Amino acid sequence: MIKIGVILGSVRSKLGESILKYLQANFQNTDQITFDWIRLEDFPLEPYHHDETPLSNPITHLKSGEQKWLDRLKSNDGYIILTPEYDHAIPGVLKNALDYVGPEVERKPVQIVSYSYYSDGGMLAAESFVEILQMLKMMVLPTPVLLWNANDNFTEDGKLIADAENSDHFAQRLHEAFHEISFYTKLLHDNPLK
Repeated sequence: MIKIGVILGSVRSKLGESILKYLQANFQNTDQITFDWIRLEDFPLEPYHHDETPLSNPITHLKSGEQKWLDRLKSNDGYIILTPEYDHAIPGVLKNALDYVGPEVERKPVQIVSYSYYSDGGMLAAESFVEILQMLKMMVLPTPVLLWNANDNFTEDGKLIADAENSDHFAQRLHEAFHEISFYTKLLHDNPLK
């Protein structure tokens, strides 16, 4: 059994919540895969203020919310991270949450899904995100999912509007992304690098 964390990397996005609801409705647990639906708003983290660099030294004196965030990440074998694009990058709250992270995610696969109200689909956010995830020693899948003009495709309650211009493409790309992350998560889980 593998466990894949699906992280909504924004705390203010109604659009992100709509996409997350769509994913929850369309990608159910099986006897081989469990999905862990994670909202950053459930982990209110202060701006990173510890003296330690988590990649080099464990953080001492973690507050309970900080420990809860790291434990939740550690309990997953792979990840899908949903991110909007803010000023050509990922949201500050997502970057801050990742600043706490050390070995919890090392050598685990991750798929980026970026979304935007605009025609670029969050391409620059996805691009800027790769180096951060690689710095955390994660295995970043090569092709991000870009959801452009996403507000025209998803209803507030998490439905993909069937007659919207990009709905077929978005449904296909998200299906492919979940298939790929499931494959690589199982592969790496069953064959850990020693």
